[in-house]
Amino acid sequence: MNEQIKQIAARLAGLREALEITPEEMSRACNLPVEEYLRLESGTRDISVSILHQIAQVYGVELTTLMFGDEPKMNAYFVTRRGRGVAVERTRAYKYQSLAAGFAGRKADPFLVTVHPKPEDEPIYLNSHTGQEYNLILEGRMLLRINGKDLVLEAGDSIYFNSELPHGMKALNGEKVRFLAIIL
Repeated sequence: MNEQIKQIAARLAGLREALEITPEEMSRACNLPVEEYLRLESGTRDISVSILHQIAQVYGVELTTLMFGDEPKMNAYFVTRRGRGVAVERTRAYKYQSLAAGFAGRKADPFLVTVHPKPEDEPIYLNSHTGQEYNLILEGRMLLRINGKDLVLEAGDSIYFNSELPHGMKALNGEKVRFLAIIL
């Protein structure tokens, strides 16, 4: 796994230790078997944003604190200049750039997400998390699977959906996709 995933894993372990909770309790918060959660905490398994979002909500921490390690400090406004948002590349295929990491007490988490193409026969990884999500496609074409329904979205298209439903995406036409994702 890459270094950023190992850093996120260390923050998960640190949060669990600081809150003095067991791996079993943390795994229940993620809706994962204990062994699977421990793989996340060890940094040997990719950690989806949906799992981090669940943990953040259950334990009252900022999602971006888990992802990037910085505590937000601003409470009136926060500006993210073009290309400057803190970013994490969960895998070679997904890059998340936070657009509001410095704003404390956010009611939503906006990200600029880049999805790189994968082999056509590779399955779509599905995830789910509490709340709702809004995606606005900025560049490219994307297959978005929501609750078993496949939708093709192109630049300029947007979708608002119940993120508790299983969902996942895939870049189409062998080209990367960039979209604005707002997790509420």
